[in-house]
Amino acid sequence: MLLSIIRFFQAWKRYGVAVDELSHLSDRELADIGITRSDIPRIAWEQARH
Repeated sequence: MLLSIIRFFQAWKRYGVAVDELSHLSDRELADIGITRSDIPRIAWEQARH
């Protein structure tokens, strides 16, 4: 149980980093990689869980 809590908090930290990095990209840069601003939370969480 403790291990799953630790893993969740590690994933949450990675999520925050990914959201921050993607949010700093311009709309043009996001379009170049095929995502929109509304995709950022989903993509960041998918990345953080792996």
